[in-house]
Amino acid sequence: MATNFLVHEKIWFDKFKYDDAERKFYEQMNGPVARTSCQSSGPGASSGPGGDHSELLVRIASLEVENQSLKGVVRDLQQAISKLEARLNMLEKNAPAYRATAPQTQHVSPMRQVEPPSKKAAPAAEDEEDDDIDLFGSDEEEDKEAIRLREERLRQYAEKKAKKPALVAKSSILLDVKPWDDETDMAQLEASVRSIQLDGLTWGGSKLVPVGYGIHKLQIQCVVEDDKVGTDLLEEEITKFEEHVQSVDIAAFNKI
Repeated sequence: MATNFLVHEKIWFDKFKYDDAERKFYEQMNGPVARTSCQSSGPGASSGPGGDHSELLVRIASLEVENQSLKGVVRDLQQAISKLEARLNMLEKNAPAYRATAPQTQHVSPMRQVEPPSKKAAPAAEDEEDDDIDLFGSDEEEDKEAIRLREERLRQYAEKKAKKPALVAKSSILLDVKPWDDETDMAQLEASVRSIQLDGLTWGGSKLVPVGYGIHKLQIQCVVEDDKVGTDLLEEEITKFEEHVQSVDIAAFNKI
């Protein structure tokens, strides 16, 4: 009896009809992509057509965000390249010698269409007019200004140096003035030596130093300016007093 019931029951034999109805239902809801997902998923799959569609929507939204970000990067790159091209063109205009020797190159933006050469070609007369235009001032004016500043600084330095007192080179000399004998008046000898007055000569302290046999020599200090008074001049002036002075020796000589 149970077997006869199954023979007359047609629900299992009409399963393809239910599958077609289910497929059409999902096609109306999700579109053709959902149909592919439904066909690719075999029996027993854990995720249904609705889950695949949600994952696809998420991936599409992520791709759109990434696309917008890439568009912004490309737009920034285009602006930077345009600025570089403008600056390079300006530098080339201000360097006539570079344009005369450098090869002609064409700068093209990656996102910009290249114009035909006929539109960019210009007559020779226009190039000559561009060479005559100086947007930033001529080098000749800059050279004149630099020369003027240098001369002004040299003049100020010379004035400052002229106001500064010159350094005078001086020397300290210790002289040994020897008399003829023990009967020579040493006080008169010292007075004669100190009577010598020269520009740049200053006498200092003195003392009598015994030599032997009752004879003393006069040891006297003086400061001289090297440019005005020399040792030869001092010896010559002191030996003029022949009646008192036998000889003059330099005991010490030091630069001040």
